Amino acid sequence: MSMSWEMEYKKRLRMADDALQCVQSGMRVYIQPGCAEPETLVEALMRRGPEVFNVEIVHMMTMGCAPYVAPEMAGHFRHNAVFIGANVRDAINDGRADYTPIYLSEIEGLFESGAMPIDVALIEVSPPDSHGFCSFGVGVDTTLTAAKCAKHVVAQINDNMPRTYGDSFIHVNDIDAFVESSRPLCALQRPVVSDLQIAIARNVASLIEDGAVLQTGIGGIPDAVLPMLMDRKDLGVHSELVSDGVIPLIEAGVITGARKNFKPRKIILGFALGTKRLFEFVDNNPIFEFHPTAYTNDPAFIARNDKMVAINSALQIDLTGQVCSDSIGNQFYSGIGGQVDFLRGASRSKGGKAIIAISSTAKQGSISRIVPMLDPGAGVVTSRGLVRYVVTEYGVAYLFGKSIRERAKSLIEISHPDFRAELYEYCEKTKWAQHPQQAQTAMSR
Repeated sequence: MSMSWEMEYKKRLRMADDALQCVQSGMRVYIQPGCAEPETLVEALMRRGPEVFNVEIVHMMTMGCAPYVAPEMAGHFRHNAVFIGANVRDAINDGRADYTPIYLSEIEGLFESGAMPIDVALIEVSPPDSHGFCSFGVGVDTTLTAAKCAKHVVAQINDNMPRTYGDSFIHVNDIDAFVESSRPLCALQRPVVSDLQIAIARNVASLIEDGAVLQTGIGGIPDAVLPMLMDRKDLGVHSELVSDGVIPLIEAGVITGARKNFKPRKIILGFALGTKRLFEFVDNNPIFEFHPTAYTNDPAFIARNDKMVAINSALQIDLTGQVCSDSIGNQFYSGIGGQVDFLRGASRSKGGKAIIAISSTAKQGSISRIVPMLDPGAGVVTSRGLVRYVVTEYGVAYLFGKSIRERAKSLIEISHPDFRAELYEYCEKTKWAQHPQQAQTAMSR
């Protein structure tokens, strides 16, 4: 086959505003999430805004700005978040945007089944290689499938987008319009890790053995865990995302994937969330194998990794082990995300560990995250049947196969000392447990 794709490419090259004319009233538009957000196309979509009505915009968390959720865009655009980012949180809680709770592993099924058909997919990819393939770069996630299912695909061709390996390519022939726009990717600055997060991370790290396969979520605790693993051997990674924290471990020869029994030697991921350093590190780097989220987050694939360790966080946990992670009371905060996918996978892995890591308190120590009952409206993302390890700065509670009484006792032991007395009092009222002192007196009578 000759360079026939080059002619197609030139024929479909457009200015951004021209390319976005394909967006009509009543359509559903998918935007590539994370650091791969096609910002030039989003800006052109905004300029198209006044001319269209009732356009639904679907995506996971994006790192750019989300101008389509501004109050003045009401009637023109309405966002539907399958995972809530900080840039759309207020709009959702003000009723200007929607939240669809769903496991990350099942989002693509909505596109494929026609339950959520995509009219237009806005994507950002690398320039085509000599065979006419563009790479999704730092974000395969739900985007490869969205592009496959969309009626119309508009691609921002950005020479800053790295070329990554795995199931991470789309051919020029499968793209309807190209907009060339060279600009830095949306970076996620590394969070500043606090002493509290380091204390929690130390307890999490104590559970990670040589040869373990890691999934780390996003945020301060996972970022604090990775540097503590410098003395481990042959760690592997199977995760929905990786951030900058993996680089030192790869360079030091700690993350090798040598003992991985599923996809050995490869870091399996759906997207990269980090800084320019990470984007440059994954570029043409064959140890990174990108896959759609439906693959990375499939509990059956996750479980095939022996010693799978899943590390996730939460907002609140009750004394029976119910884990709330997507809302603060009835205010929606993030999403179900990959937490349940990975906890299910890790709990079925041979030697696996499913971990929820949280700080014992929130709001400068004024409230306990371990509570007698979840706040009204709080979303149970991980049920009491699935919870395994809960880790705070005060220790590790293992809840699997434990009775309510044993769970309550273990969780109180890792709660903040300031709140232990009232947690025990609640347990006395419910007959779940007795306060240690009172139990002593009862026995000595």
